Amino acid sequence: MSIYKDIMDNLFDGLYFVDKDRKITYWNSAAEQITGFSSSEVLGKCCADNILKHVNEDGVNLCKSLCPLAQTLIDGKQRKATVYLHHKDSHRLPVSVRISPIRDENGNIIGASELFNDETPVAAIIERNKELEKLSLLDTLTSIANRRYIKMTMFAQYQAMKRYGASTGVLFIDIDNFKNINDTYGHNAGDEILKIISQTLTKNSRPFDVFGRWGGEEFIGIIYNVDKTQLESVANKLRLLIENSYIINESTNISVTVSMGATLIKPDDTPEDAINRADKLMYESKKTGKNRVTVDLS
Repeated sequence: MSIYKDIMDNLFDGLYFVDKDRKITYWNSAAEQITGFSSSEVLGKCCADNILKHVNEDGVNLCKSLCPLAQTLIDGKQRKATVYLHHKDSHRLPVSVRISPIRDENGNIIGASELFNDETPVAAIIERNKELEKLSLLDTLTSIANRRYIKMTMFAQYQAMKRYGASTGVLFIDIDNFKNINDTYGHNAGDEILKIISQTLTKNSRPFDVFGRWGGEEFIGIIYNVDKTQLESVANKLRLLIENSYIINESTNISVTVSMGATLIKPDDTPEDAINRADKLMYESKKTGKNRVTVDLS
């Protein structure tokens, strides 16, 4: 048995077992690395207690009636799914999961296993950040692109659109009620919120899309090769993932929402025009209730 445990502990994929009551009985080293939770923090706990707080891309909580692992415990079927777990550091992380039943010698279901791997384009993010750091184009607090890099990217994309007609979307993202968070919980909590939003944006986007901190609590996203419908879909997916993220501050869960404006770069735009238009659309989202996306319909 120790040989098998050594093998499982050295897998690159995360692996854990649950019993019939969904109590976690095994948690390998890769699971620790991917999620940030050590085995001592999860063993003996029930995954139904929402430890990893899985949601789908629509932001729907899966840890109760929609849990694919719970369904496998009932019907014994293998399942695959892409879900978004809540990392110990508070950001949302996309993982691909494969679930199988565990049976006793009589064929009775006595538990289930879940094998999962990080779907984040890690290599691309690391490589990009190295280059940005060299050129002083990285935001020091959040470790994503800074305002200068966003401006450079917008100019380059504007030139590419004029030459090749490439369709590119711009997202202007602003944290709702951010001043209240700083006033209530302190600036350290505010900084942590900025970090988890940055990580959620970059870890749940394609490697060639660009997200950067525009300033304060504002972020810009540059989304390549999309039409309006696709741009709205990307924006809402990210909005829901942020809504389902939180930090823990002195035993208090602090969650936030964001308001977004979304527009495509137009042929007669300057690089600043698209950002200014997305900014105005973001304020429409604020005026109409916050935690929403307003898309340019013109």
